[in-house]
Amino acid sequence: MKFADLRLAKPILETIASKGYHTATPIQAQTIPHTLTGRDVLGCAQTGTGKTAAFALPMLHRLNKRLSGKRRPLPSALVLAPTRELAQQIADSFRTYGQNLSIYGTTIFGGVGQGNQVNALRRGVDIVVATPGRLLDLINQGHCDLSRVNTFVLDEADRMLDMGFLPDIKKIIAHLPHEKQTLFFSATMPREIRKLADALLKDPAEVSVAPEKPAVERIEQYVHHVEKPKKTALLIELMQTLPIGRAIVFTRTKHGADRVAKQLNRADVPADSIHGDKSQGARTRALDRFRDNRTQVLVATDIAARGIDVDGISHVFNYDLSVEPENHIHRIGRTARAGADGTAISFCGHEEIGLLRAIERLMRKQMEVVGEEPEHAVPHKSPRSGHPLNKHRTRSRGQGQRGQGRGGQRGGQPGQNGANRGKKSKNRRTGKSKGHAAGLKGFQKSQAKRSRKQAKTGSGCTKAS
Repeated sequence: MKFADLRLAKPILETIASKGYHTATPIQAQTIPHTLTGRDVLGCAQTGTGKTAAFALPMLHRLNKRLSGKRRPLPSALVLAPTRELAQQIADSFRTYGQNLSIYGTTIFGGVGQGNQVNALRRGVDIVVATPGRLLDLINQGHCDLSRVNTFVLDEADRMLDMGFLPDIKKIIAHLPHEKQTLFFSATMPREIRKLADALLKDPAEVSVAPEKPAVERIEQYVHHVEKPKKTALLIELMQTLPIGRAIVFTRTKHGADRVAKQLNRADVPADSIHGDKSQGARTRALDRFRDNRTQVLVATDIAARGIDVDGISHVFNYDLSVEPENHIHRIGRTARAGADGTAISFCGHEEIGLLRAIERLMRKQMEVVGEEPEHAVPHKSPRSGHPLNKHRTRSRGQGQRGQGRGGQRGGQPGQNGANRGKKSKNRRTGKSKGHAAGLKGFQKSQAKRSRKQAKTGSGCTKAS
């Protein structure tokens, strides 16, 4: 569907056309008409589908029609986002799409002084984009009055739940008018999120849009079995030998992010770290340097798994595997944006094997092992069900059942697994026995070949607003 068919205000259409956007994405084509009529919307869509424009464009249209260029003393629209980075990006989108309109907004989040935010609210704004914690602080201090809000957007609701914001959100909602339009978006729809949606929404239009090709399928995923003390050396080697444009490295802890960034810089790989303990100014500067190619690598904790929208991220490294399998999907989703392909490389230590299995079960897909797969990483139990993942498990490590290594007699020779236990294990995909050094060399060659192919054919990236 063309944007021109959605009956948006002429200044908005002219602006998005000047940015090169002419065709609405599926989430935009389905959401915008309902929003224009004032109906509540429940949207389930992954990041990278054009979700922000799906609510920002019709909100600007309705505000422009209602306000007619007059600034109101109290906000008419509120958007809640889980992180400062996402809040800033949403505000930037409103600013871009509404550049030809007389509509005013402000962004409210922690990590910076509240003086400028309070002054903006006193001058009067039409749109507030905020994170829950700081907004609730300003409400409690009497600086923010939400009694005139007629459009409320809750974005990344499942991430809000993961970060423990649900109590704050409920307190903020208590300050909103009973009669309002509510737009509720979430990448996943667990029971708690569905319960919250049912409490907030009135006869909503339900929109569920999956990417034309699921992001996981567009990402080449590899795993290196490497113990923690050797992870940094491997990361530096890969950064220095693979054809990498921009890369994000995910660590489990804030201290780990700082440490890895320092070690990369010592190896002449430009890197910055970003996490919750950094001030907002430091986080913004790190993101700006990353976008401007002044740093090649951004080392982050899971706070950045959603909300960082930077083009041209060719690789995602999971230095530490995510404890929550769902977060792995959000991490690797920083690459393969807007139809492009990408590469995700995970490091798995002995203590992380359970996390790797949980991630693979969620994706219903195995990562390709680079180099040697150690004995402790080989699943020993026979498949108990027809789960798609189990169908890919092979017995190439000796071709016998588990019992055979202990003198079992289930077909094949007794003790067959035991006889092979000291040998190098085989690559899951190729079945070829190889040490990690040999496997790494082959991996580097394949990545270089893939990079040359993309340079000839183009990335296939298409714009999505």
